[in-house]
Amino acid sequence: MSPESDKPAVVCVFCGSVAGTNPRHMETARSLAHEFHKNNIHLVYGGGTAGLMGELARSLVQLSGPQAVHGVIPRALVRTEPGYDNAEEQPSTSTQTSSGKTAERIIPTSTASSNSTFKESEYGRTTIVADMHTRKRMMATLVAEGGPGSGFVALAGGFGTIEEVMEMTTWNQLGIHGSGVVLLNVDGYWDGLVAWVRKAVEEGYIGEENGRILVEARRVEEVWPRLVGYKVSNGRMRLNWGEE
Repeated sequence: MSPESDKPAVVCVFCGSVAGTNPRHMETARSLAHEFHKNNIHLVYGGGTAGLMGELARSLVQLSGPQAVHGVIPRALVRTEPGYDNAEEQPSTSTQTSSGKTAERIIPTSTASSNSTFKESEYGRTTIVADMHTRKRMMATLVAEGGPGSGFVALAGGFGTIEEVMEMTTWNQLGIHGSGVVLLNVDGYWDGLVAWVRKAVEEGYIGEENGRILVEARRVEEVWPRLVGYKVSNGRMRLNWGEE
């Protein structure tokens, strides 16, 4: 068995920071946590403590422990999230940098980076970064470092959720990563987006192969098989993005 296959899969989940009005979505967050636990999947998410974000993270910590959950949140949003006000912040003593950016590591190790972090809690480990762009890059990097089946999943959410999942879909098309991107389409929440992709393919704005980059799952139980069985599109751009 290769060292790569020994690693747990790392799945980044994009979802709402509120519960919404349909209780099925909160149920889905809890069910997804059980699927992750069953398959030894580690979660990366946006660091929120409320709504679908909080429910998913808290449920997986209860099942798998805090080491299975890693939140990444911009500093500006920390002030809006309940549960951070009494947390103990761990400023880093390290000045290590990588490729012109401060190296990003999790706590509670003495080699942590200058990104501030909070100790492990009922929501797992949390890294606090400077801005939204750093957050997305860090989450994508953590996915890339995971074992087979690592990828991205979108539950119900608002503007931020759709922006994040579409950016990861675009990065896949551009050849920046080759990980699966799955829409968990519960109660038809993402029907409009799925229909738009089909329309864009029909009218020639998205190639037919690339129209399958974004994969639909209707049930929680379908998510892991979709990620493990994900096939990279032959229509992706073959660009050399180099080392940043």
